[in-house]
Amino acid sequence: MCEYAVYVQALILRMEGKIQESLELFQTCALLNTSSGDNLKQVARSLFLLARHKAAIDVYNEAEKLSVNDWEICHNKGVCHMYLREMDKAKECLQKAIGFKRHEISYVMLGKIFLIKGDIAGAIEIYKQAVEFSPENPDMLTTLGLLYMQVGQYQKAFECLGNAMTYDPMHVKAIMAAGSMMQGHGDFDVALTKYRIAAVASPESPPLWNNIGMCFFGKKKYVAAISCLKRANYLAPFDWKILYNLGLVHLTMQQHASAFHFLSAAINLRPKMAQLFMLLATALSHLDDPENARQAYEQAQTLDQKDPMISLNYAVFLFNQTDKKAAQKQFSNFESKVKALKDKTSQAFTDPEVQDIASKLAAALQVGESLVLKAESVKKSQDQTQVKRPISDDSGLAGLKEPEPDRSEIFTPGLRPVTSTNVDADIAPTPDIPETPAPRFPPNRDEILETPLPNLDGDDEGYQPPPTPTFHPPPGEPILQKREGDLSTLPTPFGKSIPPLPFKLGGAGRLAPVQAQGHSIPDLDNLPSPPGDDLPPTYDEVEMADKLSGKKKKKKTQEARAQLEPL
Repeated sequence: MCEYAVYVQALILRMEGKIQESLELFQTCALLNTSSGDNLKQVARSLFLLARHKAAIDVYNEAEKLSVNDWEICHNKGVCHMYLREMDKAKECLQKAIGFKRHEISYVMLGKIFLIKGDIAGAIEIYKQAVEFSPENPDMLTTLGLLYMQVGQYQKAFECLGNAMTYDPMHVKAIMAAGSMMQGHGDFDVALTKYRIAAVASPESPPLWNNIGMCFFGKKKYVAAISCLKRANYLAPFDWKILYNLGLVHLTMQQHASAFHFLSAAINLRPKMAQLFMLLATALSHLDDPENARQAYEQAQTLDQKDPMISLNYAVFLFNQTDKKAAQKQFSNFESKVKALKDKTSQAFTDPEVQDIASKLAAALQVGESLVLKAESVKKSQDQTQVKRPISDDSGLAGLKEPEPDRSEIFTPGLRPVTSTNVDADIAPTPDIPETPAPRFPPNRDEILETPLPNLDGDDEGYQPPPTPTFHPPPGEPILQKREGDLSTLPTPFGKSIPPLPFKLGGAGRLAPVQAQGHSIPDLDNLPSPPGDDLPPTYDEVEMADKLSGKKKKKKTQEARAQLEPL
């Protein structure tokens, strides 16, 4: 049996997806040549593809005895240990492989191990070494830029992403990350320009449509934002971030039923996210369901006991429900959480709108009367004070403020929607959507023009019935109207009298008398006699005569030309 033929046949079977058959043939090759390390590596590779990682590690150990200092064996052993969740052994094997020979794939796998362990600083160091080894690799530069974004070093992140786009201007992942960073700083037009470039390479990407929609949301083009987010939801129906943002936009447009629908779907996908329950409670409070809204706020506080926005929103809700004691308790919790957060992060609570609402609520609770939040109804006060918008996916906070989409990952006590920076999917183009102002729901009755109905009974003195329309006949025909009096002297629109009727009235030349109150019956015996048989020619007869006369003229002109020719 030829070893080479069996080896090639096994490779072909593995390329066709027949892993088990290829494994049997590679084992045959290993039996035919027991001193070959390549045969054992192929056997271990087939075992790895069959998810038999422990057996693959044993075969790699046997192959390592035949092939000393082989980086491929060490690398594959490290990958097998990583799938077995043996991170320390995997890290040791990959570092050993890099020591034998530096390869980009080994750096990538080692960086993943650091990220799985939650060591972002160690992952940054590994990717920095990878960039030093391969400085023109846009994938390495993009990954390093994303890691810098996670730790808040935006200047270094922007440099890495810029270098990645320098080497590959159409690199989708780098463009998405740079656009997300610009979007987080409020440069929505620049971010949309970047997204258009990325759209050429990837026309259908849920993360891109999500980010484009939130760019329109930041520009207060809510209809365009909903259109983009609906397309993103169509492409990725189980992405909770898209559902989160759809609920956010609908809350902003005061479409609370639609917001409830999308937020409920997002909660089914992420049941441990407190901000979703807070937004759901806001929608329920506007839908006149205070009991379920209260339960949603309680669930949000149970899931996240450090978020001050939940306590502030809950305090506003309780105040609007006239439960001032519970509102005071929640407001004190809000103040304590803000103080603890300030001591921990060394950042002041500088959101102006949140501070404004908090100061108004504090004044109302101290005096006992609502100085600013008091409104004509509870619903109106909820519309003025209650929180409708969440914060980013990175900081995990929500609050009262008008959302500023996708600021930095560092906590700021404002609101922003969820955007996608770590993109593994494709990118879609920016839609050409007209700038449509956001509608108000429900519409103001004062803006609806109502046409008053006429008084059909005629009781009002100033009422005048609408004029009767006048029908104009074709030229040459008389206007006949129903009126009492002499039929031969009816007025015409041109101020002239109508000529006698060119037909006989009735069988005996008389019309039936018209009975009217207060008027005498006209004498119809003295009507002029009808014309004779010499009626004027009809239109067809005149047209035929014109045609005949034209023919004769043509004949005469031809005869005249014939007579002038001899001269």
